[in-house]
Amino acid sequence: MSSVRIENVTKKFGNVIAVKDLSLDIKEGEFMVFLGPSGCGKTTILRIIAGLESPTEGKIFIGDKDVTNLSPKERNIAMVFQSYSLYPHMTAYDNIAFPLRIAKEKKDAVDNRVKQTADLLSIGNLLHKKPRELSGGQSQRVAVGRAIVREPTLFLFDEPLSNLDAKLRVQMRAELAHLHNELGVTSIYVTHDQVEAMTLGQRIAVLKDGLLKQVGKPMEVFDNPDNEFVASFLGSPAMNLIETNKYDFLSSYGKDKIVGIRPEDIEIVDSGIETKLDVAEVIGGEIILYLKLNGEIITAKTDSVEESKLKPGTKFNLKFKEDKIYLFNADTGERIRT
Repeated sequence: MSSVRIENVTKKFGNVIAVKDLSLDIKEGEFMVFLGPSGCGKTTILRIIAGLESPTEGKIFIGDKDVTNLSPKERNIAMVFQSYSLYPHMTAYDNIAFPLRIAKEKKDAVDNRVKQTADLLSIGNLLHKKPRELSGGQSQRVAVGRAIVREPTLFLFDEPLSNLDAKLRVQMRAELAHLHNELGVTSIYVTHDQVEAMTLGQRIAVLKDGLLKQVGKPMEVFDNPDNEFVASFLGSPAMNLIETNKYDFLSSYGKDKIVGIRPEDIEIVDSGIETKLDVAEVIGGEIILYLKLNGEIITAKTDSVEESKLKPGTKFNLKFKEDKIYLFNADTGERIRT
């Protein structure tokens, strides 16, 4: 296991700044998730850690060693890609064994390590098959096996579950979490999926436009966002963000502010903020209401609305839970803490 230190890293592609002055310490044995939308720089920083890209400025340390100018093979890392990147002409066994053979390990040692890895991932019965004979989930397990078998000091995962269907993603998330608990190897995981980030990460680093917006434990970041972007990016449905200048009922919060309130923290009441239903989504025992407020949509989550009221145009009165309101600066997006 190794710690990772990202020190003032900037990456430019021509005039485009993909990563801007990013610094972050990742602890030995930690499962760190980089979370953000497409184009935020999360994959770029992962590739810089791997040695597949060079930083324009800054340094990368793995353990106490400056690896900024070292090749990928000199860093003792293993990377799992979104596309699996399996060799199509090789069996699952040979795909997993490949890095050991390149390292010229003895045949018996290779065989033992491949079988141990296959047992860990429950793919012992698939070792004779080629990638075209495997499902997406099976292919991903083989790709993970190829990474594990090397016994690296650092795992890097680049959106490894994005090609799987919803049910398999849930299953593989659980398996990756179990795997990390078993192996304890420092892991860095890139995703745009907040559910993956919240369920897998011991800490999450939220990025936007190449900037690190916040880092912390999942529920710390969810409950105490530092800015409007983090507040709105985490949570499904997203947090409601309403400008105080637009509504008299928000004037008590002052001018040039943004009020944030999560859908689950809005109550349906007999008398309150007047809205009209636009669309309702019934998801199991949960109902998501999309409500019109002077042309804006307010989202509320509830479980106690009669089906007869779930028609467009139905009036609903809302109340915001006072202790669940967040305030942000309308110009900077930064959190105002009271």
